[in-house]
Amino acid sequence: MVIDVRHVSKRFAGKRGASNVAALEDISLSVESGETFGIVGESGAGKSTLARIMLGLIPADTGEVEILGHRIDGASRKELRAWRADMQIVLQNAQEALNPRMKVGSAIAEPLVLHTEMDARARGTRVSQLLEDVQLSANLAGRHPQQLSGGQQQRVNIARAIATNPKVLVFDEPTAGLDVSLRADLLRLLMRIQAELELTYVMISHDLPAIRRVCDRVAVMYRGRIVETGPSAQLFENPGHAYTKYLIGAELPIDPNATLPPFSLPGDLDLVEESVVGQ
Repeated sequence: MVIDVRHVSKRFAGKRGASNVAALEDISLSVESGETFGIVGESGAGKSTLARIMLGLIPADTGEVEILGHRIDGASRKELRAWRADMQIVLQNAQEALNPRMKVGSAIAEPLVLHTEMDARARGTRVSQLLEDVQLSANLAGRHPQQLSGGQQQRVNIARAIATNPKVLVFDEPTAGLDVSLRADLLRLLMRIQAELELTYVMISHDLPAIRRVCDRVAVMYRGRIVETGPSAQLFENPGHAYTKYLIGAELPIDPNATLPPFSLPGDLDLVEESVVGQ
């Protein structure tokens, strides 16, 4: 088991004296080596908060997180930095994740400076190879992020994330803002990289077709809780929880002239226990 999350909860302070907001409530999940694990749910469900707690970017209030044999909860900043090379995240907004003043080559090389003993020449060679690995020209190393398209910026972020040969990659909405053809190209790229580098993926996304296509198992989140988990194919074909059915029903058909089936969000979701599909 590569990732083991046990009974994690997180609350954030409300604005202007309002009550604390429960972002996560008693979350438990596990991810096996080489697996692609999807996390879906509407905005505000707690998906990104969970991802950041997994990687030690923010602390949990309660619960335990173990990745690659390391206890993340309670670890010191020094320990987390030592482990960071093995666990990386690709953030949702590709442009904001890159320093506009830093050239692409320097951005990709930054993890190598922090986590390896490579000299400048070796880093330059590695950067060129990484750009080729994500199907970009090595000549882009001399450009600034704002000179690239959104798809190119996301590939730069992926190159940066795999620079240190990590074992775990977490993607927060990797296909957001990309058109259909670019999404398909990016998913093919991610699947190839995973196979070549033997990576474990955690993929957070609103893009249900993408999750269905690439994920082995899926967890569905609603209001800070996991309400359903199971193998991807079975979960999408035979969802057990009312909220999962709602999400799938809300997916728009490709044909713009198709008649949309009626659907509504049930009012008693909080009364329904977690469903586990295919187990």
